[in-house]
Amino acid sequence: MLFKQLPLLLLTTFAVMLSVNLHAQKKQDKKTRKSPAVKEQAMMGDIEITINYGSPAVNGRRIWGSLVPFGKVWRTGANEATTFELNQAVMIDGKEVPAGKYSLFTIPRKEEWTFILNSDAKQWGAYNYDEEKDVLRFSARPGQNTSATERLTFDITTKGGAAAYVNLKWENLVVGFEIRPITK
Repeated sequence: MLFKQLPLLLLTTFAVMLSVNLHAQKKQDKKTRKSPAVKEQAMMGDIEITINYGSPAVNGRRIWGSLVPFGKVWRTGANEATTFELNQAVMIDGKEVPAGKYSLFTIPRKEEWTFILNSDAKQWGAYNYDEEKDVLRFSARPGQNTSATERLTFDITTKGGAAAYVNLKWENLVVGFEIRPITK
């Protein structure tokens, strides 16, 4: 009887060991990923803006329209979906965005990009992206970056409490948007 159950017992033991090993590798990977995790923060007056993203490298690849296809929802970085967090409500593209943590997606196109703030901030890539959870969509025009940027980078520059500018730079492209405080 034991002899008949031995293959099942060995298979189960192997599966458990493999699962533990993969889990350990996944935890370790965050520190040794090819696209390291980056956190960009800035203060606009008393409004804190935080962007967390995976920063892939160009590595000699053609990015726009190839690695990142035009016309498709993109996680706007690597690994987990990029997150965009605000400690207070702000105005983006003339619309109020409540305080909170959002996933930040884009739909790149040659002439115009669509930025998307989605209420599901805990996603891997854009695989489970659900348009019904979008909080805001707005457009921005891409431009030429003044110098080539090897790693995808988000820059947040502020003008005191009056405005903040978020720019995504990668390869030879820059695209961004403005954030304003809500005036009463």
